Amino acid sequence: MAHIIVVGNEKGGSGKSTVSMHVAVALARMGVRVGAMDLDIRQLSFGRYIENRQAWMTRHGIDLPCPNFQPLPDASAFDLPEGPQLSDARMGAALEALSSESDIIVIDCPGSYTRYSQFAHSVADTLITPINDSFIDFDLLARTDPESGAVLSPSIYSEMVWKARQTRAQAGLRPLDWIVLRNRMGTTAMHNKRKVGDALDALSARIGFRLAPGFSERVVFRELFPKGLTLLDLGDIGTESMTLSHVAARQELRELMVTLALPELQVSI
Repeated sequence: MAHIIVVGNEKGGSGKSTVSMHVAVALARMGVRVGAMDLDIRQLSFGRYIENRQAWMTRHGIDLPCPNFQPLPDASAFDLPEGPQLSDARMGAALEALSSESDIIVIDCPGSYTRYSQFAHSVADTLITPINDSFIDFDLLARTDPESGAVLSPSIYSEMVWKARQTRAQAGLRPLDWIVLRNRMGTTAMHNKRKVGDALDALSARIGFRLAPGFSERVVFRELFPKGLTLLDLGDIGTESMTLSHVAARQELRELMVTLALPELQVSI
């Protein structure tokens, strides 16, 4: 069975597609057979990223490690009415097509609740939840008291992850490894940054996730998307020198890959 990595939350703008692409390419560069799915049916940012990569390689005659993208099969291929059963059938068929030829499958979820996202969370071996480093995004994970900052209750997203864990346990599958990434962190130790960090530390023990630093806000990520390239490709495309920002961002990616602690994988990027 392929190991399934799901990148998800229910909020847009947290860097899910950037994380998905960099994790997928990092794995491919380590010799892993990587399958890829994008469940954001309208935007398809992850799918477009891979499409841009394939177009760039064709244009320049350069072969780069690339995940194998699998779109959801057309609904007309199933004799089912619109609804959860049809969504599950499409999702199941796509996963089956990828599983036979992939060691790891990376799935990018939309920034909203959908049946596809629910399905993906239920089959995830590793769940990566990127959040922007603010209490606005913290609200995705838990409700807090506005005066004391104390956690009052898990959010609806955390409850969905809890239900996914129950589903996996009932099916006899390995426990879900949930990792929350603090993306776009400020460069200085601001008061709000410390408060968010303290709240996440307390919450991680309560609802069962591991906390990891993600990617800082960098222009390079926006510049690479139209070409379908990642930080790991710069040495292969004729970039003469790496800036300090590039080096720092690459180290952030390496730390993320080490934190994932994927089975039988030695990080070598």
